[in-house]
Amino acid sequence: MAHPLVHLNAGLNTLATVLLVLALVFIRQGREHAHKNAMRAALGVSCVFLVSYLTYHYSVGHVRFTYPGPVRWVYYTLLATHVPLAMTVPVFALWAAWLGTKALEATTPEASSDYRRRHRRLVRWGYPIWLYVSISGVVLYLMLYHWFPPVAGG
Repeated sequence: MAHPLVHLNAGLNTLATVLLVLALVFIRQGREHAHKNAMRAALGVSCVFLVSYLTYHYSVGHVRFTYPGPVRWVYYTLLATHVPLAMTVPVFALWAAWLGTKALEATTPEASSDYRRRHRRLVRWGYPIWLYVSISGVVLYLMLYHWFPPVAGG
């Protein structure tokens, strides 16, 4: 039976994904305040996720994917991209949040414009990585615990 934090982590990852997509919709609609709130919520949810994820792995350790066949290669390929990219997300997310906040707090139009330019340049890379990590985390969870559950003796 899976540890309860596994399911909480998947729920938090799913919520972060929804918030990230909403934030993108809001900024494309020019709804800057709604974008800021959605991104701050995504950052907060992701922080709670990180604490829960680390707590889970400290308690349980590593969980092996035991399902046989070619799906193992799919799982491990996805995992091999997910893990290193996940390590970059806190840096991207915090840096982007800092730049976005500075743009809103800037006292001159020039400073605001500079922070916005830097924010946009960073999120061109950081946002797709964060979104990929959130989605792939949910897919890995589904593969490990629902679609391809552990086989006996694996």
